[in-house]
Amino acid sequence: MKEIQITTTLTCYDHIGELPQHIQKLMEHAVNARKKAYAPYSKFRVGAALQLENGVVITGNNQENAAYPSGLCAERVAIFHAGAEYPNVKIQQIAITATSDNHINKTPIPPCGSCRQSIAEYEMRQDEAIEIYFMGGEGKIMKSNSLKDLLPLVFDKTYL
Repeated sequence: MKEIQITTTLTCYDHIGELPQHIQKLMEHAVNARKKAYAPYSKFRVGAALQLENGVVITGNNQENAAYPSGLCAERVAIFHAGAEYPNVKIQQIAITATSDNHINKTPIPPCGSCRQSIAEYEMRQDEAIEIYFMGGEGKIMKSNSLKDLLPLVFDKTYL
């Protein structure tokens, strides 16, 4: 038997003002998208903003449905929109913010498992890492240099 250790390094910013200027703007797009989320059931709003290599910013927010599996997360709304409209344009960064209508989350909230897998697909497709910035409703922001930092044992097309 052999034990394997996996480590991850993330960067933590204390507040949005510490982010590079272009990432501050991207996070502002995510915050604006979050405010428009359709979350009547969970009261948990998520906004995402993608920066494409051509300069276009794509936003998305969570869209809930009474038949819960029919809803879609903010990250996947944005990623799938980018894939549909700009299929050959690389995603450079994604900014994500999430909070509850019932209380302000101040802890950085990372993408869920389904969104991590979707981001992984696009990262592998473009053969280039996507920087991921995530926060709660306010406060600290975490940065991952690649989806592989959040999902180190990623399932990809090489297994098919």
